[in-house]
Parts: sequence; C-alpha cells; structure tokens
Amino acid sequence: MSTNEATVDAIDTEVLQRRTLRTLICGVVPAGAAMTSAYSAAAVLGEELTGSETLGALAAACLTIGAALATLPLAHLMALRGRRPGIVAGYATAGLGALTAALAAITGWYILLPLGILGVGAGNGANLAARYAAADLVPEEGKARAIGNLVWSSTIGAVLGPTIGLGPGKRLGKTLTGVELSGPYLAAAAFFAIAGMIVYLRLRPDPLTVAGVTKSDSAAGVSLRAALGLLASSGPGRLAVGSMVAGHVVMVGVMTMTPLHMKDGGHQLELVGFVISLHIIGMYGLSPVVGWLTYRIGPHPVIAVGGVMLLVGSEFASHTDPEHSVGVFTGLFLIGLGWSFGLVASSTLIAAEFDGPERVRVQGLADLTMTASGGLAGLGSGLIVSFTDFRTLSHYSGILGFYPTAAVALIFLMRRRPSFRRS
Repeated sequence: MSTNEATVDAIDTEVLQRRTLRTLICGVVPAGAAMTSAYSAAAVLGEELTGSETLGALAAACLTIGAALATLPLAHLMALRGRRPGIVAGYATAGLGALTAALAAITGWYILLPLGILGVGAGNGANLAARYAAADLVPEEGKARAIGNLVWSSTIGAVLGPTIGLGPGKRLGKTLTGVELSGPYLAAAAFFAIAGMIVYLRLRPDPLTVAGVTKSDSAAGVSLRAALGLLASSGPGRLAVGSMVAGHVVMVGVMTMTPLHMKDGGHQLELVGFVISLHIIGMYGLSPVVGWLTYRIGPHPVIAVGGVMLLVGSEFASHTDPEHSVGVFTGLFLIGLGWSFGLVASSTLIAAEFDGPERVRVQGLADLTMTASGGLAGLGSGLIVSFTDFRTLSHYSGILGFYPTAAVALIFLMRRRPSFRRS
C-alpha cells in the first residue's frame, strides 16, 4: 500500500469513528434516561405493591440482573452480526420490559414488576456494550478518551431520567392510566424506542465489521470457556474485572436501598429523584476527565483513586440518618465518581489487552461478571437492611470498595520487590 493510500484509509477511519461516536452518543442519552427513570421508581413501587422493603429492593435489583442475563446473548449476537444488531436488540427488549413494569403499576400485580425490570436491564447491557463500540476503531492510545467520552454522554439522559420519571412522569402516568408510578415506565419505553431507532438507522457501517472482527473468526474462533481462560490468565484482565466488580457491587448495593432509606426519613420522591440524579452525575459527568487521566497517568493509579472514593462515599452515606440528606448527597456522588474511575480505567485495560477474535467474547464475559455481581449486591442489600440497617450496608460496602486500591498497591509492591533484593 502506498503512503497516499494509507493516509486516505486513516482519514476515512477517523471520519467513520467520529460518525460512530456521534451515533452512539445520540443513542445512549435517551437510553440512559429510560434506565434511570425506570430504576428510580422500582424499589418504591415494589414496596407499595407488597408492603415489603425486601421485595422492593428485589424489583430494583432486577435491572442489574437483567443486564447480566442479557450480556452474553448480546455479545454473541454482536460477534455474529456486529454492534448495531446487538445494541438495537438490547434497547427493544428494554422497551418491552418498561411497558411490562408499567402494567404492573396499573394492575397491581407485583410479579410483572421484576419481570419488566429484568427486560429494562437489557438496555443497560446494550449501553455497556456501546462503550466498547466507541473504541473499536481507535488506536490504543485513544481508547481511554473514547470510552470516557461515551460514558460521559450518558450523563444528560441518566441525570434527567429520575427527575423526569418521578416528576413529570408521575403526572403523565396519572393522566393516562390513573396510576402515578406507571409514568416513569411509560416514559422509559418511549426513550428506549428513540434510542433503538437512532442506532438502527445511523450506526452504518458497523464499527466491529470495519475493525476486521468478522463472523467466522469472532463466533467460531473463541468459545466462552476459551474467553474465560484468556481473562483468568491475564493480570491486567483480572485487575480490571476485580475493579469493575467492586465498584458495581458498592454502587448497586448502596443506591438500591437509598430511596427507601430516604423515604423512611420522610423525604419526598422528588428529593429522592434529585439525590439519584446527583449520584448519576458522579457516575458519568466527569468521565472525559477520567479518560484523560487514564491516558496521562495510566489505568492503575486511576483504579486506585476510584477505590478510595468508593470507601469515603460509603462512609458518608453510612453516617447519615434517614431524616438528613447532605451526607447521602455527598456519599452517593463520591460512590458514583469512584465507580466512574474504576469503569473507565478498567474498560481501557480490557480494550487494550484483548484484540482480534477474542475481543467481543472477553468484553462480554467481563461485563457479565460485573453485572451479575451487581445483581447479587442488589438482592443482598434488601436482606442486609432487613436484618441490620442502611448504615451497616453502607459501611461494609465501603470496605469492599477499597479492594481495587489494595490490589493496585500490591501490584506496585510486587513490581518493586526485585529492586529491593538487588540492593
């Protein structure tokens, strides 16, 4: 290939990458609003329908469980046919789930609520896959910033979601169905439909296909067992997954029970929605900065700082009484920021470590591990609070959140050990 041809190919790839990133951003914004609108009302609606905090937490936790269940099927579909069909399928499933949850509010049948939220979780799985799609066409040095920018774009929708769902959404539900808490789910279904149409119409050509991950080598070349072996044998892969799991467990566990904790303190649902929105700002709002830091200083220090934030944020939430809100505001924001540090840096490690036929399988397996752990945390959080209290849940979540920092410190000490021996 001549120099001129190589230059033209580089320019074409850059143009396609910008188009791909714009399309993904336009998709994850409404999808993020849909997910947080649905999630913010789940625990409250579940408790209203059953009178049980545990069942309310179960309903909310089903979002993470649904993401875990959808991750591998979506990864398999993307390995066979590309990013576009997989992401659209996730959004379509989520839209149907939102309508099912709305039906639960209208009929009073609790069983429809967790089933619907499981479907909504597929939208979360699609948004997680989108961050890797943002990096498919980017050289290694640009992956952190591409992932950070895509995660950041979720801020707009994700922050507005709880405010819309528990504000205008309630009034919409009251007007259309006579039940306020059907509104957040009707709004979510509409947002998912918009996101799916954008990706379906605009994500062409498919970035995974352009990157050279074809049907034959993706689907047939790497089994799930082989992907597990690749991930387990990779030091960066193990650190990345461990960091993602710790951040997700802390984030899901504490956030799942925060609405009920604040409701016990007499706070209005609008304030609960605002707290969740602030938490989501922490999750997504500074992601471009996190991506830039990851590029400048490397993933390991960023992961370590994220663990400290998870610990400090959990302790703020732990020491806040139900009738107060400042500590919960601060704690949930720091937990969200710690989650962002861990997710962006860990995703960058995985995107840089694995390439070629194993790429999609390993990414899907990593996300499955993260989301499944978060689902268990959501389920366990209700039980923990039932037997103890919100303070205990937050305190021990913070201890777990410090794991990534400890792991990075251990890696640093192990690397320095030979120099001590020589001296």
